Amino acid sequence: MQTSSDTAVEATVALPANVDLHARPAADFVRTAMGFSSQLTVASGERAADAKSLLAILALGAKRGSTLRLTADGDDAVAALDALAGCVAGFTE
Repeated sequence: MQTSSDTAVEATVALPANVDLHARPAADFVRTAMGFSSQLTVASGERAADAKSLLAILALGAKRGSTLRLTADGDDAVAALDALAGCVAGFTE
């Protein structure tokens, strides 16, 4: 994880090789993000989305094996990124 300001942090994670970011995993991701007060963003390719918006996450169209760039800014930013990275790592078919 890299720190880019006093409260903002970034991390890069890869979707598992057998999971697209479709409805069920996206909903799990958003539920995890909603547990934090930090502003959370996820990006795939050139697209970025609010990590707390299911429709925005689905619109990313992230496919299996894609790299996701996670950014968090706020008091619980590090904990939020740790939880989101763990969520992505736990995705199964």
